[in-house]
Amino acid sequence: MTIKVRENGPYRVDGDDVTLIDSTGRVYPVKDGPFALCRCGASATKPFCDKSHRRIGFKASESTDPNA
Repeated sequence: MTIKVRENGPYRVDGDDVTLIDSTGRVYPVKDGPFALCRCGASATKPFCDKSHRRIGFKASESTDPNA
């Protein structure tokens, strides 16, 4: 499995047999292949991304650059 942090966008998850469980223990069904997890908080399909980050102009406060 690979998780890619997309600049000002969602977390893209690639891999098969992924189990997604939230903090309450709810298990979300996921298809094999890539899916995206919301990072902006505006998605109507949380925890999955519905591309709301584009509509609201989401700018990530964290960086994956270790020198930032």
